Amino acid sequence: MVYLKLLRPKDWAKNLFLFIPLFFAGEFLDRTKLLHLLFGFFAFSFIASSIYIINDYRDREDDRKHPTKCKRPLASGAVSPTTAIVICILLIIAGFGIAWATRQEFAIVLAVYFLLNLGYCFGLKNIAILDIFILAAGFVLRIKSGSVIADVPLSEWIIIMVLLLAIFMAIGKRRDDVLLKVSSGMDMRKSIKGYNLELLNVLLAVVSSIIVVCYLMYTMDPDVKVRLGTYRLYYTGVFVLAGLMRYLQLIYISEDSGSPTRILYKDRFIQITLILWIISFAIILYFKDVPIFNILRNLF
Repeated sequence: MVYLKLLRPKDWAKNLFLFIPLFFAGEFLDRTKLLHLLFGFFAFSFIASSIYIINDYRDREDDRKHPTKCKRPLASGAVSPTTAIVICILLIIAGFGIAWATRQEFAIVLAVYFLLNLGYCFGLKNIAILDIFILAAGFVLRIKSGSVIADVPLSEWIIIMVLLLAIFMAIGKRRDDVLLKVSSGMDMRKSIKGYNLELLNVLLAVVSSIIVVCYLMYTMDPDVKVRLGTYRLYYTGVFVLAGLMRYLQLIYISEDSGSPTRILYKDRFIQITLILWIISFAIILYFKDVPIFNILRNLF
């Protein structure tokens, strides 16, 4: 069990972004492409876990001072550094092996992700603002991987929205780090010196506003309407807005923004909002010929 914690499987939820291009392309029912994406998901997850191990290995001394990170296997001493390195090497071999067998172009994109995050672990994370953009770039590379594996075009709208959403979540995470610094007096990250609550609050407001505007522009783009065969995508905007408002509520009221993945696992409001967004989008794209939905479309 402790070795499983070393891999951080809960964070593998981030790699579901690989399936986004296929979903938005209207080809999510293609079993062959779904199977390829499943292999890609595990390849990306193995490489991501190797990065987590490298990061935890380098930060294990600082993590011991953190109220929650001190429980990580390397920081707590539950797993020895030597064992962690061996597991890391095996994950890298397995991840790139599966990626190459799935699609060679995917292996190249995955290599870019690996090198970028390696740079993050070895110092780039200490540069304020750049650290946020590197985290966001990881999500863009995830959807790029999904596009390459499934061989579907990647809309510039999707790239922009995923980038903005990732930046938004990274800002929220940095805000949590600043709050920890204020309450404990400890700098858990060197990049925190480049942030304060006022700056991060402004950035959250700006980025969240841009996300809503970009999403609505995407749903009403003439080319998107023609390509997907519907003008009703803007209906789904209500769930995007609700999800962002809930996340902001957690940040400002509950002051709980440390881990977006953890919030996704535990917050019922965000879970329901996400499910309703997926269902509404799926109905609009995939169930156009179902009689009851035809009646609803005629009403709205």
